[in-house]
Amino acid sequence: MLKKNQIVIGAVALAFAAAGVWFGAQKSPSPALPAAAHNTAAGTPVDELFQQQLKDAQGVQQALAQWKGKALIVNFWAPWCGPCVEEMPELSALQGEIRSKNVQVIGIGIDSPSNIAAFAEKTRIDYPVYVAGLSGTELSRKFGNTQGGLPYTVLLGADGKVVKTYLGRLKFGELRADLARM
Repeated sequence: MLKKNQIVIGAVALAFAAAGVWFGAQKSPSPALPAAAHNTAAGTPVDELFQQQLKDAQGVQQALAQWKGKALIVNFWAPWCGPCVEEMPELSALQGEIRSKNVQVIGIGIDSPSNIAAFAEKTRIDYPVYVAGLSGTELSRKFGNTQGGLPYTVLLGADGKVVKTYLGRLKFGELRADLARM
């Protein structure tokens, strides 16, 4: 009887230890990668972005290469992310301001096509929104989002170089100042 109890206690302890290791790995931020580590077999994260063929909110396949040569504000978001949803009206207003300046806002949705389509139907979004699902999280990580947090925004120059990245809800004064310096 004593040996049986020891085996059960050992198994429970092992299960808790495994769960602790797993949860610890999920919550620990990854160390920052050197810039060279962001290169992939496809090249830079920007190269990988422009190689993407993603469906828009209406389910139509789109090539992100159509945005090459424009300065871009690439916003990684999800419908279940409160700060993401909160900044969308401001991003839409900003898109109206910058459209004539060869700058484009695009949204990369980290969710299912049906959830993004349902969200887009009931929410006014004045810029293109694409469905990347979980692969969008991986792409944002390649742009430096080591924690995988949302929203995550990347400011790209028309030359395809990363100007700046922003983790969390955008501070639009800061973004406008960064755009003015470009």
